[in-house]
Amino acid sequence: MRAHAIVTGASSGIGAAVAQRLLSDGWAVTGLSRSAPPKGVEHVPLDLAQAGAEAVRCALANVSATALVHAAGVLRIGELGALDMNAGAAMWRLHVDAACLLAEAVVPRMPHGGRIVLIGSRTSAGSAGKSQYAATKAALVGLARSWAAELISRGITVNVVAPGATETPMLQDPARGSLPPKPPPIGRFIRPEEIASLVAFLLSPDAGAITGQEVTVCGGASL
Repeated sequence: MRAHAIVTGASSGIGAAVAQRLLSDGWAVTGLSRSAPPKGVEHVPLDLAQAGAEAVRCALANVSATALVHAAGVLRIGELGALDMNAGAAMWRLHVDAACLLAEAVVPRMPHGGRIVLIGSRTSAGSAGKSQYAATKAALVGLARSWAAELISRGITVNVVAPGATETPMLQDPARGSLPPKPPPIGRFIRPEEIASLVAFLLSPDAGAITGQEVTVCGGASL
């Protein structure tokens, strides 16, 4: 049976790069996003920042996937004393709640040996001015490790890929305000295709012994 992946945020950035990489590797790909994903991806229009459990279940009712990649994300910044609670709640819904809704809808039908990859962030360890964002990405690590333990008997692996500054639309988002992106020590920003390559490996049979891990791709920023 042809491998089939569900990829969220498939219309741009890391999600689009993952979808394109999997297509080139022979996967069937269903993309969940507000706008159209790359050519060849079956598009399921869905705004995960707003969708509830029933909407997610209905959107995926006829999709039987061997892998789930949750790449949809948004960045809103703010320091203590100027935190936007609505922005924090929106990031939690998209990063954490959506991951839970997707897993609830997909995992019960996922075959033995399935794969889940959540796109986190190097900021999960903490980052000045990004506390709310960092908290949501840290929560993904807790989800991944918990789910990995629950699903290990089914051969399903669950991991987090945590990029540093990556060349995506988020990098140039005006909402960054006073926190402009800084290239990591390798002298350039990370390419979405580099993250996609790691995701593709974690979805492969060769990565069957890797589960419950946060794999950081930081270009030397954490050194």
